[in-house]
Amino acid sequence: MKQIVPALAAALTLAACQQPNEMPTQQEGRALFAENCAVCHGADGKGDGEMARAMAKPPTDLTLIALRNKDRFPRAQIMSVIDGYARSETDRPDMPEFGGLLEGDLIPFDSGDGIQTPTPRKLVALLEYLESIQAER
Repeated sequence: MKQIVPALAAALTLAACQQPNEMPTQQEGRALFAENCAVCHGADGKGDGEMARAMAKPPTDLTLIALRNKDRFPRAQIMSVIDGYARSETDRPDMPEFGGLLEGDLIPFDSGDGIQTPTPRKLVALLEYLESIQAER
């Protein structure tokens, strides 16, 4: 019984630190980007990853998304691209689907329409990171 109490206390402390509805950090998104996207888009998101030269259509420079959209980061549109909903073979033939990003906790996410939609935490983390690396004028 003496050994169970400290283990239970540690588990409760850890659970209290991670709130399922808490927004993910940019660091979480950065790690997911490095694991899933950097090989094509490059470590800094500029489209110069290791696989870029071998691709028929070069990867997008992800740091220019807002500049291409009148200094607005189109959260709903970008979420549709990374979750695969808006992806087509003609637009992005080399863009893989990342099923692992769809797994795990769901958190409320507002893409800009004022509606909180349950969305995989990993997708939101990746979106937050992409928004954080936008080039400034």
